[in-house]
Amino acid sequence: MKDYHISRHSSFYTIGLNYKKADAELRGRFSMENAQMISLLEDAKDQGIDGLLATSTCNRTELHGFAQHPFQLIKLLCQHTQGTVEEFQEVAYVYKNNDAIGHLFKVGTGLDSQILGDFEIISQLKQSFNRSKKLGIANPFIERLCNSVIQASKRIKNETEISSGATSVAFASVQYIMKNVPEISEKNILLFGTGKIGRNTCENLIKHTKNPHITLINRTRGKAEQIAGKFNLDVKDFGDLQTEIRKSDVLVVATGAQSPTISKELIYTKKPLLILDLSIPKNVSDDVSELENVTTIHLDHLSQITDETLERRKQFIPHAEAIIEDIKEEFIRWLETRKFAPVIKALKKKLKTMKEEEMDYQSKKQSDFNEEQADLISNRIIQKITKQFANHLKDDSVDADTSLALIKKVFQLEIESQQ
Repeated sequence: MKDYHISRHSSFYTIGLNYKKADAELRGRFSMENAQMISLLEDAKDQGIDGLLATSTCNRTELHGFAQHPFQLIKLLCQHTQGTVEEFQEVAYVYKNNDAIGHLFKVGTGLDSQILGDFEIISQLKQSFNRSKKLGIANPFIERLCNSVIQASKRIKNETEISSGATSVAFASVQYIMKNVPEISEKNILLFGTGKIGRNTCENLIKHTKNPHITLINRTRGKAEQIAGKFNLDVKDFGDLQTEIRKSDVLVVATGAQSPTISKELIYTKKPLLILDLSIPKNVSDDVSELENVTTIHLDHLSQITDETLERRKQFIPHAEAIIEDIKEEFIRWLETRKFAPVIKALKKKLKTMKEEEMDYQSKKQSDFNEEQADLISNRIIQKITKQFANHLKDDSVDADTSLALIKKVFQLEIESQQ
């Protein structure tokens, strides 16, 4: 596939890093909260960038947008995170135009997720788009591309079984608990933090362990009570954290803070304690694993758990890729149409000027000149001529760039610039 000219002055890039090359610690340095992403987008807008998406999840941080050079986006990312350009270059990827479009389709449809078929990412992509739209930095290209990816995601969900069975890190964590903790329904489970993964884990724990001894602690008690009410769990105050850890057999940490929330000092246990850290950056201090009786598992380990479900999902990849190709081609056709729309518009304008000059001349020359009829006929002819040109440009066997140049030259067209 040829590289489509997306903008006169800039190209469409994806810059980012993910779980494939960047470990949890490094991903943590580049992760962004909502406020950081808003600040980044506002800076980009001030720099004249008119289309940009920012996404930051536990598995990846990416910017998708227009720039004259990818370094413009890399610099923005490093200015708004704890990461440096040097660290970024070691683990990063940069995609341009078609490759960037293709990458966003793979990411948005769960084909690039740490756990194949994890559809959490599509809701994060929707949030990214809404954020950019609200800030006025989602141009028609970004809007159409996001809608196409959402459409592909829906079709893959409906037409394949790529997300059947375990669909997320939350499920993998519950699977791990069930395999490694005997008599789980009798054990005390403590969930610390009510982030999205924490809530999903909570739901999965209740569904699969049939355990009535689940306690929830969050910094803000109100948030914990909302979730606890839904699932009929116990809620304890943040101040009770140390006491509750002592009683627990399993501790699930889903706090999403920028620095560790569980330190070695908090833990005094005489019985085995399994700690699952589902946060990026890590929210359990590294030295916790030095404690006797304590096993610490981070979500990066969980994602490596391959089971029959994941193996089964792989057979649906070709079908999912075919759906992506189908919708991506539609998007590219729209993009091509956008490229030649200004030329067709300028051609129509030129033909109308010619018509008006001729009408003016004929009305002066002929006393019985029927202006209304002549106007109607000539407008229909102009419509047919421009449609003929548009169909020619849409033809896959035609080199659109050469044809556009020829049309501009023959009709001496002046093209109004468009992004």
